[in-house]
Amino acid sequence: MSCFESSKFLKNPQVMNQAVLIKACQELGWKYEIRQDELIVLNANQKDDLKGEYLLKVKGDTVSYNSYYMKNAKEFVSELQEVFFKLNVVYAKETILKEFEGVGFSFKRDFDFVANEEEVDRFYMVGYSKIENEEENKTEIQFTILKDGSVVTDSNYIPEDIHKLADEAMLKMDNAFGNKRREGIEIKRKEVPVKYQAKTYCTTNGQLKSTIKIT
Repeated sequence: MSCFESSKFLKNPQVMNQAVLIKACQELGWKYEIRQDELIVLNANQKDDLKGEYLLKVKGDTVSYNSYYMKNAKEFVSELQEVFFKLNVVYAKETILKEFEGVGFSFKRDFDFVANEEEVDRFYMVGYSKIENEEENKTEIQFTILKDGSVVTDSNYIPEDIHKLADEAMLKMDNAFGNKRREGIEIKRKEVPVKYQAKTYCTTNGQLKSTIKIT
């Protein structure tokens, strides 16, 4: 996570973290079972009867979908798409919380956000710098979750120690989403305001460039 950056995380439908998927299923009220090292989703509250078949299963972090039902009638496939969009939205939020809280950030709700057709949730993850004499020790990174479960992030100035923690969380998010963000495509650099050009810890490619002193 760089200073003055906007990133987009795209969900690879073939990859899911089992621990995050379990929390997502619990929140959505979906029926699932764990058989040895496989997590099997049996019911997602869809209208159609799966006749005892599974909807999806995850072995390790690799997802398999029930190919028979996924290629069936258009109406059913369309309904499943909406079902999976709901899953991806919850999965995205649980992933962000897991990885950022894991490195010390805290959740902050965006009370001004109003969901619309494309954007379904927005919030901040907040971190505090321990760098000696850092004037702007509070960092808020904005996360917007889109209807298909994609995530758009937005950051401004980030002190170096928080930058490193955010980098760690973002890398784990890449793994959980199953897609690696690319510079200039999913990762977009914003113009650095003049007041930060001398003090920001980021270069134009997002790499750290200073040494910190933490108290």
